[in-house]
Parts: sequence; structure tokens; C-alpha cells
Amino acid sequence: MRRVTVAIATPLEEELVDRIRRVDEALDVLFEPDLLPPPRYPSDHGGQPGFTRTPEQEERFTRLVAGAEVALGFPSESPTGLAWLVRTAPGLRFVQCMYAGAGQQVHAANLTAEELDRVAFASSSGVHAVPLAEWSLFGILALTKGLPRLLRDKRERRWDHYPLNELPGRTLLVVGLGEIGREVARLAQAFGMRVLAVRRTADGTAFGPERLDELVAEADAVVVTLPLTDETRGLIGRDTIARMRDGAILVNVGRGAVVDEEALVEALASGKLAGAALDVFAEEPLPAESPLWELENLIISPHTAALSVRENERIVDLFAENLCRYLRGDELRSRIRTSVFY
Repeated sequence: MRRVTVAIATPLEEELVDRIRRVDEALDVLFEPDLLPPPRYPSDHGGQPGFTRTPEQEERFTRLVAGAEVALGFPSESPTGLAWLVRTAPGLRFVQCMYAGAGQQVHAANLTAEELDRVAFASSSGVHAVPLAEWSLFGILALTKGLPRLLRDKRERRWDHYPLNELPGRTLLVVGLGEIGREVARLAQAFGMRVLAVRRTADGTAFGPERLDELVAEADAVVVTLPLTDETRGLIGRDTIARMRDGAILVNVGRGAVVDEEALVEALASGKLAGAALDVFAEEPLPAESPLWELENLIISPHTAALSVRENERIVDLFAENLCRYLRGDELRSRIRTSVFY
């Protein structure tokens, strides 16, 4: 029986490592937690900042990785760490990445054509559908129910009565109907919303991108779940924002550069849009001088909406399935296409 060496190159709970070991008796799973940065919180993939290995530990970690055919995660979850992993392990054939947007990391690693051909990369796409969809609905609810005004009135000890909007019968446009978008649609429908959707290719469930500007004019809320590619960069631009319904809400849980932030600031400051909820930004961390910080009708999350105490559990579920597929020679789930890095 052919043995397959799997290196765990990211902080992980011991019980989840044991689960990986139980996937198939052909697997040799290598995991030495003292060689990895201590996690700061559950499902922390980066680990404690400033973590360093001793020269002896660095040698051990290099040996652990060098013989791997499969890896879960990569050092520091950075493009530099990914490039080091690929070049340190000449027999590496499959990397399960920890992020849904890992295509950007693969692209930024500047791997050669031979390296991209040698190694298959899978993202964690779909793992974060539940927390991101919940956060999207949180943003819509918070802005529909006037959270900025409630916080302001609390600070000022003001006690006013006024009517509020409701979600039933309002229209939501989901831009990007992958697993996150489908979960957003499901939750919105449970609140009685009418749901429209746009995806790369039109089908019975969604319209094509050529209908985007037409559909935003019908929507009371727009949720963006798109990855960042050459096709999506700046897709929600100034003209599209201008076509949005007055008083609409924009939520972005995809990638920051999909939305024209300058145009969004103007639409929020002028009252064109009732509000926005952003988990992602064109530049992260968001610079202190960004005008986004000053907008009362904007909810800012520091790219944490996808984080969940169950994240590692769900990633290991995906990795276990992909290990079975890899051993059978089947296509990996959520494999990154290196022609578009998505």
C-alpha cells in the first residue's frame, strides 16, 4: 500500500489532527505543535505574532515539511510561507489552504508555471458560509432597524418614538451566488424578503453580470460575496452605486476591492444610501486616516465576520473529504484554478 505523508503546517487542535489520521490507514500524518505558533483564539491560523523557532526547531520543521506529499495550511498563512512550503517539499502535490480567498495568496506567492502545475491548491470556500451569511443579515437588520440612531440616542440620553422599516416584502440582491450567497439568500427568504441574484453565468437561479446595473435599482439591500479577480475588481463602481435605490443598504463580505470605496463614502455621506456594513476593505488593516471610520451609518468589521469557533472543525471536514478524493485520484473540492486564481 502506498503511503502518503501529510504535514500539518498550521496550528490545529489535537482532536482534529486525530480525525485526519483516521481518514485512511495509508496516511502518515506529521504534527508537532511546538513547531507552530500558539493560537491566540479558537481557529487562529496565523498564531502568536512574533513567534520564532530556535535553529534546532527550524531544522525539525524543515524536515517535517520536506517529505510531505500533502499539507494542511502553510507557515504564517502568507504568500511567502506558501512559496517556502512548495519549494522545500519537492514531492508536494496538494495543499489544503485555510482561507476561502486563498487564490490571492497563491497568486501573490509568485510560483513558477512548473510549481503551479505540480501542486494542486484547494481553498476553504464554503466553510464560512454560515457565519458570513449571518453577519450579512446582521448588517441588513442593524441598518433597517436604525442601529446608528439607537447608539446615538443612547449616548445623548434621547427618548423618541418613531416607526421602523421591516424586511418582509423588501428586495435583496445577492451578488455572487456561491455557497455564501446561497446561504444569504436562504436566510433572507426566511425573513420574508424577495431575493434576486447575479452570478458569473446566468442560470435558473441567477442573472448574469450584464444585468447588475438594472437589478441594483430594484434592491433595498445588496450583499456582495464575490472573490477578487480581474473580472470582479471594481465591479460595484461609481455608476453602479449611483443606480442603487435611494435609502438602500450595501453589505460586502467578499473582497474589499470589488467595491469603489471612494464612491461608497460619497453615497453614505450624502444619504444616498441608508447605510453599509463592510467586513472587507481594499487596504487591510483599514488605515487610520480612511474616511470610512468617520461615517456613522457604516458598520465596520475588521475582516473577522468569517471567524467562528467551529471554523477549524469545518475546514478539517473539507480536508478529510479532499484527502479521500486525492487518494482516489478524483477532482478536489474547491480546487483553485490557477488560470484565474479562484
